[in-house]
Amino acid sequence: MALSLCLITYSLNVLPQSTNSQATSDREYWVDLMCKISEPILSNMSKGELKKNMTLELSPTWDGRNKDVTYAEAFGRLMAGIAPWFNLPDDDTPEGKRRKQFRSWALSSYKNAVDPESPDYLLWKGASQTLVDAAYIANSFIRAPKTLWEPLDETTKKRYIQEFKGLRSVRPAYNNWLLFRAMIEAFFVSIGEEYDAYVLDIAIRKLNEWYLGDGWYSDGPEYSLDYYNGYVMHTMLVEITEVLEEKKIRPAIKFDLALRRMQRYNELLERLISPEASFPAVGRSMTYRMGAFQTLALSAWKYGLPKSMSEGQVRNALTSVMKRMFAMEGNFGKEGFLQLGFVGHQPNLADYYTNNGSLYITSLVFLPLGLTPDHTFWTSPAEEWTSQKAWGGKIFAKDYHQSIKN
Repeated sequence: MALSLCLITYSLNVLPQSTNSQATSDREYWVDLMCKISEPILSNMSKGELKKNMTLELSPTWDGRNKDVTYAEAFGRLMAGIAPWFNLPDDDTPEGKRRKQFRSWALSSYKNAVDPESPDYLLWKGASQTLVDAAYIANSFIRAPKTLWEPLDETTKKRYIQEFKGLRSVRPAYNNWLLFRAMIEAFFVSIGEEYDAYVLDIAIRKLNEWYLGDGWYSDGPEYSLDYYNGYVMHTMLVEITEVLEEKKIRPAIKFDLALRRMQRYNELLERLISPEASFPAVGRSMTYRMGAFQTLALSAWKYGLPKSMSEGQVRNALTSVMKRMFAMEGNFGKEGFLQLGFVGHQPNLADYYTNNGSLYITSLVFLPLGLTPDHTFWTSPAEEWTSQKAWGGKIFAKDYHQSIKN
């Protein structure tokens, strides 16, 4: 494996701290954890050695699909989460030096992913699952166009466009998968490429039809209690509608409506974090770990958090959950790759479609690292989150139903 840039000391500290030095160390912890998760993927893939060196772990109930989907899942989901970090300029700080190295690895990895001569050429044909992770790759380009898309050479760009268009033959499931097709088309819109307007319209209209109220979408016609509102639905709908409006294309529902619904979901999601820095292990894809909090991460990075919560409150809550989760032995295998589980190594929790590449969706929580270290998200004193206040007998905000239909 490549030289280790990431040394992490895990500690469980769920009590709020009130000093700016603690806030600074929160960012250092996030960067260390992000690098620990990312390095085995990017350092290997940049050299065309990911397939050679990655230890695969498949669900005990694996459905027999081509196991090579693992590499596309790991790379695509990872890049969607860490892309904003690469938007920050290079500097001579320890973090800046790491960012420069990781960006170099990422750009080489993007090239290898679509180079048929590379040992790490991804599985672009013959597996419908590829549509999902191509969408996350497209999302990474949307989140960091000037640092991840524009620097790619013209041959690599043409290859991505060709591979993405080749996935138009995949028939998406009648649920959140509609957004994967739409995300790729939104990427085409963002770069001025020919796009399928019908796919975009249908995905947005169906999500709107599946809106249940109070910040929750149903994942298809039948509701299921899980975190797919966070893994996929809110964030992709918000970013797709934003791209369309920026390009003067009128989406079926406005960006502002999609964002207000996501912000309401954020209010409820934050309240699910217990006073002990845990959250309910419910529904499909529990092994996606911190990916459940993508909506909070996206708002913190790009749109601002709901007025009902402070930056210090959210940062403290997410940091405390990370520390509790990743302090447990077994999250990583001996080679440094993520292992199946929710907290630690729990292979029995994996769904039939889950491999350890799937788990890199946990990186979606790292979006706020796209904010500069002096941003108030990082410098604000840590505060108690809602359930800490509630169960501590302190004053906290009353919650109430919000329909947000239009």
